[in-house]
Amino acid sequence: MKVEEEEEMGHTTRKDVIHTFQVNFFAMGLLNAFPWDFLDKELTTSETSDIIIDILQKHETIAAEPLDVLYEALGELMFAQEEDLCYKTYLLPTGDAVSLAENVALISQGTTGLVTWEAALYLAEWALENTHIFKSKTVLELGSGIGLTGIVVCRSSSPTKYIFSDCHQTVLQRLKDNITNCLTNSDSNSASVSVEELDWENVSDEQLQRIQANTIIAADVVYDPDVIACLVKLLSRLLNDKVQKNRPDVYIASAVRNPQTYDCFKKELERAGLRHVILKDSITQVFPYNRSSTIEMTKIYV
Repeated sequence: MKVEEEEEMGHTTRKDVIHTFQVNFFAMGLLNAFPWDFLDKELTTSETSDIIIDILQKHETIAAEPLDVLYEALGELMFAQEEDLCYKTYLLPTGDAVSLAENVALISQGTTGLVTWEAALYLAEWALENTHIFKSKTVLELGSGIGLTGIVVCRSSSPTKYIFSDCHQTVLQRLKDNITNCLTNSDSNSASVSVEELDWENVSDEQLQRIQANTIIAADVVYDPDVIACLVKLLSRLLNDKVQKNRPDVYIASAVRNPQTYDCFKKELERAGLRHVILKDSITQVFPYNRSSTIEMTKIYV
């Protein structure tokens, strides 16, 4: 629809509505009264997607905590395409391929876990260059999402056992489907694979003792101040488990979108008596994604 052909809704055009949304979003204004129905009727799925992606990218450049209502609003805007499924194929250095079912929308069904994010790609690349860390180990991955990192580790690093974990039911089902497609019938996977529903806040001692991981990894789990305390408490329990003979190695890859949130994570580690070091090794890029954003690999220990 051309600008000159826009029909008015009262005195408000579609262009006005989009501008109002952007202005209120960046000003952190409440959007409860925003006319979402108007956007839903007037915008195509493609237009909505372009606007949302543009706003997310711009928002990542400012050091301000997003309000939950903003992401809820974004989720509603993208609802029209949240069932859109695509299959992405990632080529490994061996020439092997990992094909995953992913959602087109960045936010779907109240979660961001149905797409592969940059830190997961970076962690997978890091794993390809550090196969010794996983070889013959029991590996626990926190917040596995749709499974790229774990599938790459299982296909390349020969762990004895790999435990994928997440807490969102739709993510867990997608994760299981991708594991079945990529690992169950793969000759390059020798690991015993399982999927755990792991609620960081309510995980029991019995569940952690049953897992008994030697190596713990996670990607893009430091993005929400509301869950950082739960994550750090869980890491503290894993690193201070008296039942386990040797402390596990813990590695977390984080895309630093909001420096304040990332600093909050580091301070929470310090308060919990956990130390950390940023690994500075240069990692060869294998997968096609934007490396311009800051991604840090952190080792956490007692």
